[in-house]
Amino acid sequence: MQFIEMPDLKTGMRLARPIYDKKGTLLFERNSKLSEQSINSVKNIGLLGMYILDPAEPLPPMSEEDEEFERFQMMTVFMIQDELNLIIQSKKQSKLQSIVSMIVKNYGHLSGKINFYQNLRSKDDYVCRHSLNVAILCAMISHVMNIRIDEQLQTVEAALVHDLGKQQLPTEVLFKQGATEEDSARVYSEQLAALDILNDFSEGAAVKRLCVHALREQHDRNAEGKPESNKKVPVGAKILIVANRYDEMTAMDLMGQSESEVAALREFYNYPELYDSKVVDALVQSINILFPGTNVDLSTGEKALVLVENPRDILKPTVLTFRDNMILDLSLPGNSDIQIVDIVKTLDNRYIMDTDTLAQVMPAKQPDEK
Repeated sequence: MQFIEMPDLKTGMRLARPIYDKKGTLLFERNSKLSEQSINSVKNIGLLGMYILDPAEPLPPMSEEDEEFERFQMMTVFMIQDELNLIIQSKKQSKLQSIVSMIVKNYGHLSGKINFYQNLRSKDDYVCRHSLNVAILCAMISHVMNIRIDEQLQTVEAALVHDLGKQQLPTEVLFKQGATEEDSARVYSEQLAALDILNDFSEGAAVKRLCVHALREQHDRNAEGKPESNKKVPVGAKILIVANRYDEMTAMDLMGQSESEVAALREFYNYPELYDSKVVDALVQSINILFPGTNVDLSTGEKALVLVENPRDILKPTVLTFRDNMILDLSLPGNSDIQIVDIVKTLDNRYIMDTDTLAQVMPAKQPDEK
C-alpha cells in the first residue's frame, strides 16, 4: 500500500480505502479499480491523493465501524469547512449547533472504545479535519467523565471553533517551514483575536472562555516550559487541551508522517501540570491504543504482539515477543527496563493487527492470570 498524490493516479490502480462524497455517500468501494471518470470525480472532492494497493497486495481488513468512522469524517469535515468560512466572513453561524449535536449523538454516548484512525490532510482541509477530530475526542472524553450535557455540548463546540484564527491565516504562514518565534506569536495572536467573533453567539461567551483558557495554557507551556500555576481551568478547557494535543501529535502531516500514540501518552504523563490526569484516563478509556492483537516495537529492538491490555497502566501490557516467543508482563518489576517504543502500522497509519497469532496464544494465558 502506498499514498499516491492526485497528479500521479493512473487508471487500473486499486483503492485501499473507500471514497465518500460530501454527503457521506459511498462513491467507490475498497478494491475498486480507478478509471478516468473516477479519478476526475475524486479530484472534484478536493482530496490530496488516495491510498492505493500494490498490484498483488491483498485487501487489508477494515471493520464496519472503521468504515463508518471514515464516512462520518469525510461527510462532516466539509460541513465544518463551510460553517467556519461562514462564521469568518459573516460573523454568523448556520449549522454549528447541528454539527455539535451530530457529533455528540454519534460519539458522545458510546459504551466502549473505538479505533481512532487518522487520515492524511491537505493544506486546504487541515484545520477542519483537526477541529473535527478534536471535537470527536472531546465528545468521548466528556462522556466518560460524566460531565453535564450542557458542558459537553459547549466543549464540543469549543473544539470546532478553537482554531478559527488558523482557518483564516494564509497557508504559507500556517505551514511555514522553519517557523520563527515571531511566526508562532502571530498565529497565537490571530487565534485569540478570531475568538471575539463568538461574542455574538448564544453560547459564545462560555465557548470562548474554554477556547481562551486552552490556548493560553498551551501557549504558556510552549513559551515558558510550564503553564501558569494557581489558575482555575474549566474542565471543558482541560478536555480540549488533551484532545487538541493528542490529535496534533498523532495526525498524519502533509508528508504522511505522524508521531506515535505512545509518544503522546508519555507526554501527557510527563506533564501532569498541563494535562489533567482524569482527562487523560478518560481518553485512554475512549480509544483503542495498546489493545490485544496490536503489533509493537520494544526498546530491546524486538517486535511483539500485545496479548492483554493493562487498564491500570496502558503503556505496560502483556506481550508476546516474536523472536523467542516469550510472554512478558511489562508491569512486573523484572521487566521495568523494557518499554513499548511505538505501534507498528501500515502506510495509511492503521495498526498492524495479528489476530491469528493472538487466537493461538491466548488459550495458554487468560487475561485474569498473573
